[in-house]
Amino acid sequence: MQTQEFDSLAALQEYLASETAVLVYFSTPQCNVCKVLKPKVVSLLEQRYPQMGFVYSDVARDAETAAQLGVLTVPTLIVYFDGKESARFVRTFGIGELEAAIARPYELLFG
Repeated sequence: MQTQEFDSLAALQEYLASETAVLVYFSTPQCNVCKVLKPKVVSLLEQRYPQMGFVYSDVARDAETAAQLGVLTVPTLIVYFDGKESARFVRTFGIGELEAAIARPYELLFG
């Protein structure tokens, strides 16, 4: 799976508008929870949702995008379908919760 990274909100929004399904992962290099969680999220997408795009956003490097999207803490994951926010997970959540939020809309779009 190819990880996308953008340095502006406009670039991210353009990507979201061009893709059917995207997960945006907000993190910082210092976040230990994020370091453990990211490979699990990537693995889930690769195995179960291969047509979903994955975007990594370093909040320390692009604080403006994070602020514009209301990201106040890391990790924050935002799931988009057809350019619209479908689900948001902040700080404490499980992979099962993430999978449950993706499964039905993904199946309807790509089934």
